[in-house]
Amino acid sequence: MKLGLLFNITAAERQQLAALPDLEVLDLPTANTDPKSWLDVDIIYGWDAFGDQLLQLPNNHLKWIQSISAGIDYMPLAAIKQQDILLTNTSGIHAEPIAEFVLGYLLAFARGILASTQAQGQHRWVSDQLRGQVFNLSHNTIAIFGTGHIGTRIAHYCHSFGMTTIGFNTAGHATPEFDATFASGANPPALQSAKFIVNTLPLTAKTEAFFDQAFFDQLTGHPLFINVGRGPSVDTAALQAALTQQQLAGAVLDVLPDEPLAPDSPLWDQPNLWISPHISGGFADYGAAAFAILFKNLQAYLADGQLTMNQVDLDKGY
Repeated sequence: MKLGLLFNITAAERQQLAALPDLEVLDLPTANTDPKSWLDVDIIYGWDAFGDQLLQLPNNHLKWIQSISAGIDYMPLAAIKQQDILLTNTSGIHAEPIAEFVLGYLLAFARGILASTQAQGQHRWVSDQLRGQVFNLSHNTIAIFGTGHIGTRIAHYCHSFGMTTIGFNTAGHATPEFDATFASGANPPALQSAKFIVNTLPLTAKTEAFFDQAFFDQLTGHPLFINVGRGPSVDTAALQAALTQQQLAGAVLDVLPDEPLAPDSPLWDQPNLWISPHISGGFADYGAAAFAILFKNLQAYLADGQLTMNQVDLDKGY
């Protein structure tokens, strides 16, 4: 069995792979590597343009791809499904860092830290204005779209601050850490009046431009909107309009439809919009956490051809 690496691993991780029986490891390709030299590779760890080239070769031997990300919308899913290739992701390892990122912005917004920082840049002392605007998180409602690993961890942290958590998923099924759950298209009063709205949804045909003008028009709570899901799930023009018309108190975008954001994009100067360069899911030991999933799946796959963690449903796209 041959494993091709499209993502760096450490020397210690390489030793772990060397201890597995009947496994040969091929290193990251150089700029001049011919994809044909990887035709007999069975498994790929990571993904990039080289993987796309290999997948296009009609006589490739790919049987399984282990992505290093949770979202896999950037991958050629139709071709992967057509060639009957298994796909696994790293869903779960981002829950804690993204939840902490979201909580950081909730606190920074509620306690006036964002407004104070903005005023500092303008050399303005805004004590009198902010004292009447800052508030506690407790007794406020947060609406979280997506009740998987990330959404659930966010809800868990919010409960620690005495918040009410409502969740939205495909069927509206109940999920731990949520006080109530609804189907994604529902419009309950608790959503309309929510103080915070967070998107953690994967990108699929159903979630593209999900947060559009009609969505923002239903809101009456003047909430802070946070997107840590996928950029194309938000209609950017509708978001800007909602901010301008004060349907939203502000927005935080860690993901955008086009990354990196162009230097001349009007989003940079949009009032009450805070942009983060897609870092909410990052942490120092990311590589080790991703490798742990690969290694556990490799052990099972080499034993009986089965995968034990994070297999993607190619029909659903997550």
